[in-house]
Amino acid sequence: MNRRNFLEKSSIVGAAALLTLPTCSFFNKPKYKLGYQLYSIRDEMAKDPIATLKTLKAMGYEDFETYGYEPEEDTFYGYKSAEFKKILDDMELSVASGHFGFSPFLQESDDALKRFVDQCIKGAKTVGMRYITWPWIAPEQRTLDNFKLMSGRLNGIGEQVTAAGLGFAYHNHGFEFEDHDGENGFDIILKETDPALVKLEMDMYWVMHSSNYTPKELVEKQPKRYVMWHIKDMDKVSRDYTELGNGSIDYLDLLPDPVASGLEFYFIEQGGNYAHNSIKSAADSAEYFKRNLQQFL
Repeated sequence: MNRRNFLEKSSIVGAAALLTLPTCSFFNKPKYKLGYQLYSIRDEMAKDPIATLKTLKAMGYEDFETYGYEPEEDTFYGYKSAEFKKILDDMELSVASGHFGFSPFLQESDDALKRFVDQCIKGAKTVGMRYITWPWIAPEQRTLDNFKLMSGRLNGIGEQVTAAGLGFAYHNHGFEFEDHDGENGFDIILKETDPALVKLEMDMYWVMHSSNYTPKELVEKQPKRYVMWHIKDMDKVSRDYTELGNGSIDYLDLLPDPVASGLEFYFIEQGGNYAHNSIKSAADSAEYFKRNLQQFL
């Protein structure tokens, strides 16, 4: 074998070997921005939002989900919506979704709810969000009758938000899966909301913590509807939150097909129980995700 043939064959073998290593492949560029739910780092956001966003960007996060919008002031984290948008643009960051405070309006008048939704739409559009999300209801509201009432409200909000050119979603916790004499709130939401108007944000921690399903099974039942995911881990002993890779949830086995899910955005989240502090937890989860899971998304 002459030198030229040897080099040609060596290059072919080398290329073939490279293609068998998905975690190292140059072709596995992430399809989605690395997202973070800012509630996970709420203590730092309360002290210095700009510095916190810069820190998160240095970890690799590019996209965020907000919480705590103040509708009467039209502010996010103390900044007017337009000002907050400029802060994000200057850092080349985005916010795809926001959790808005719908729970107090569950039993308010239609006019009061409509006004609140209009305020949310204004804030969301100003900062460039794609989705407005209903994140939870208060403990005293968690009855079957209220899940039915909420489902009607979700449809109405979805119609209003969709007409404004945005998407609307509901985010689950664990209480929706609690049994009420053979019924549960999550089944009511799925049955009584319009999939065209009300999308779903699947919190995989709570699915594994409190439901009888896996994320893949939920996607099979409602394909293309889970447009957003929350990804967080579960402590092996306490079943509380923990950093990605430290807990009992095997996301390598658990992640649904993003195409079947209809996935548009995902957000890593850890609502508390930090091993050290919220900043270190964000960094550790980002490192684990980039090393083990980002290849699939």
